[in-house]
Amino acid sequence: MFLFLFFFIISVSGVLLGWKKNSGGYLLPETRQGTSSDLSAWLPLDSLIKNAEQYLHDSISPDLSSDPERIDIRKDKGVIKLIYSDHFYEVQLDGVSGELLQIKKRRSDFIEKIHDGSIIDYYLNTGSNVFKLIYTSLMGISLLLFTVTGFWLWYGPKRMKAARNKSGLK
Repeated sequence: MFLFLFFFIISVSGVLLGWKKNSGGYLLPETRQGTSSDLSAWLPLDSLIKNAEQYLHDSISPDLSSDPERIDIRKDKGVIKLIYSDHFYEVQLDGVSGELLQIKKRRSDFIEKIHDGSIIDYYLNTGSNVFKLIYTSLMGISLLLFTVTGFWLWYGPKRMKAARNKSGLK
């Protein structure tokens, strides 16, 4: 019964993650449109990072970490996204002007951490993914065992019935 709670959490978070790009910007912020996809017209990367830090601290809180986990360049949209793991915010800037297009919470990143179990590593600040590895291994093996035993519970009676009919017993 203990595992069913985790299967419920995985299924609900999986559905939410499947819908993240179709949530109207609630789970995953929609990507805005910048002014140019010509990278030679863009500001240097270090300037864009400094702009994002300033907007983040001015708009949300000066106490937030300004060290991005990843930088996502959407050349075709003229946008650079700076994504922060410590507080789940995303800053989108116009690549040419460095102006703020939007700052939004990435709820999908939090849901993903719940989905894969790394939320415990995040809150305990383990510095590794030890809980995530244990959790995903336990849940993967459990799901595999449930699948095999479930199949056998379905197929076994059919096989025995066919064997009985073949031997002429009822």
